Amino acid sequence: MKQTALHDVHAALGAKLIEFGGWHMPVQYAAILDEARCVRTTAGLFDLGHMGRVHVRGKDAVRFLDRVCTNFVAKIPVGAIRYSLFCKPDGNPIDDLLVYREPESVYLVVNASNTAVDLAWLHEHRAGFEVEIDDQSDRTGMLALQGQRSTEVLARLVTDCDLAQIGYYKFGFGTVCGIPNTRISRTGYTGELGYELYLDNSEVVRVWNAILEAGKGADVRPIGLGARDILRLEAGMPLYGHEIDATHNPIEAGLDFGVSFKDEKGDWIGREALAAIKAAPRKALVGITTDGPRVPRQGARLFRGDHEVGYVCSGAVSPTLDTNIASAYVELDCRAVGSALEVDFKGKRQPCTVRELPFFSRTRK
Repeated sequence: MKQTALHDVHAALGAKLIEFGGWHMPVQYAAILDEARCVRTTAGLFDLGHMGRVHVRGKDAVRFLDRVCTNFVAKIPVGAIRYSLFCKPDGNPIDDLLVYREPESVYLVVNASNTAVDLAWLHEHRAGFEVEIDDQSDRTGMLALQGQRSTEVLARLVTDCDLAQIGYYKFGFGTVCGIPNTRISRTGYTGELGYELYLDNSEVVRVWNAILEAGKGADVRPIGLGARDILRLEAGMPLYGHEIDATHNPIEAGLDFGVSFKDEKGDWIGREALAAIKAAPRKALVGITTDGPRVPRQGARLFRGDHEVGYVCSGAVSPTLDTNIASAYVELDCRAVGSALEVDFKGKRQPCTVRELPFFSRTRK
């Protein structure tokens, strides 16, 4: 398994380490629900070094990415970030990603488990385009500070950049812990205010420790993948391999905001198939809640009476809502908020109710 620059730090902190996307990553340092509550009430620090980071340069960078991405890259303002996907001709994704638009290049952040596949996809389709594809994943790290007190804490370590001026899904550059020209973005995977820092591997441990030291008075703690999964589910954010994968398209997953059918974008891989799905979807992704004792998990079947109407993609105990939550695909006539269904647990049924996604959303300024 691969290791991030912080692997030994996680072990020293007593983290439980697991395999995730080919990486040895911390799933938790303390109780997972307590870690999730920490992010919701103060702030938490995440190691995202396992994510893929790819810089695409060259005179055809934007035109090339508009061929392989579902979103309209040419229309992204410089300094802004947009959600997008790489889709196959059948419209099903090989990955979802974030696209950072720079003046003369584009920066991509992709999923850890799909980085190699994404790179192969980019190289497969680069013929005819003057581009340089620079995979920075193994030589850089990525930290995320998420939570209501993240600006307050990070501002103690940042100069040459006004964090308050970095809007949601925007990015800038500043000096962090004395490191000039550090990429600072504001996206997040928790539904909270938060920032991501992109660093050379040689600086990751120092900056991690500096953030925890600066955040002592704000109760900033290291947070693992277990809490991150709960937080992103509460925020209605997809996880590849759950809400989307090689058999689940972005239209039925409610991700059409990341898909552009504008004529001026031109043709792109998967456009025709996704346009057909948009015209005649067969299912919809919804939220469900259940007060029963069992937590719905991926693959659990949903019923209305004797008729099977869908299945669960992700499920967890929500410390924010104080109930069990899940995302699920259901038939279109079952998608109305408030619809009463049942989730099947090996032959035993438990009532559940269809809810709107996201379950949680904090106002972002």
